Amino acid sequence: MTVYFRPLPQSSGLRPKEAFVLAGGPLWFTEAVALRRDGTSEVIPAKAIPEDVLARLTAPRAPFAGIEMGGVTLMGILNVTPDSFSDGGRYLDPEAAVTQARRMAAEGAGIIDIGGESTRPGAETVPMDEEIRRVAGPIAAIAAELDVPISIDTRKAPVAEAALNAGAALVNDVAGFTYDADLAPLCAARQVPVCVMHAQGDPQTMQDAPRYDDVRLDVYDFLSERVEALVAQGIPRDQILIDPGIGFGKTLDHNLALLRDIALFHGLGCPILLGASRKKFIGTISGVGTADTRVAGSVAVALHGATQGVQVIRVHDVNETRQALALWRAIEWGFENGA
Repeated sequence: MTVYFRPLPQSSGLRPKEAFVLAGGPLWFTEAVALRRDGTSEVIPAKAIPEDVLARLTAPRAPFAGIEMGGVTLMGILNVTPDSFSDGGRYLDPEAAVTQARRMAAEGAGIIDIGGESTRPGAETVPMDEEIRRVAGPIAAIAAELDVPISIDTRKAPVAEAALNAGAALVNDVAGFTYDADLAPLCAARQVPVCVMHAQGDPQTMQDAPRYDDVRLDVYDFLSERVEALVAQGIPRDQILIDPGIGFGKTLDHNLALLRDIALFHGLGCPILLGASRKKFIGTISGVGTADTRVAGSVAVALHGATQGVQVIRVHDVNETRQALALWRAIEWGFENGA
């Protein structure tokens, strides 16, 4: 039976001599949880983890789109759509999109993620030409003005190609490179980093009673298979960002299980992206309604991700999240070293 290993990250106090550094970052671990599909689990010493798995857990992550992966990078969300769940229509105008990108970069976003097709539950597919029209102009304008990597959030190779031609630096596919067979070869040929996300079903159907044997291990296996497939097509493992897909074909309990055990995914040897900003489960748990009232809950989830060694956190509220992370770092390591 396959055994999966979730390190138990720590950040404060004296680091024991036997501790292992997590993914080359500021966190460390001396123990891990060994998980099995029969439902059993146990805490084991980190030194008991198999050598190949331990090597992936501890290896420093390579720079990604020119960004060091030794800490936390904020990815600012910029939806140039009329129907995204939180900010639909707000940045559809190219001038508004550029202004928002400028603001997020000034607030501390290390990546700007631009999408022209909503992937909220129930969203319909946008025609290719329309998606290209929405994203190409803003990307070109932002790339010409700001020295911040731009991510194109798309499932479609022609859209990605237009975005890369306009100045995008990486491709973020919520379909895990399963929607368009031409997308991975394009990224390999253009030698651009990618983000591969897990989703069960497509946006129109993904929240129709999603089911898993064990959501943590099922998502881990999916991402493992997709990483190997992308590597086989010529995309280096160290240029693949993995995203467990919070809210994409997941119930509230599925989301919480993935967040609780998100450190498990370090075992894939890739940097991790967490995208939970303003999502419905935050409102359900906190008792708030509209997406724009879920800022505090979103920041809490982002801080949890940071404590688990997540390298990239995708957010709507860059300034609020940056402030929280700055305080967390200062408390853990001191102002000079942490902020």
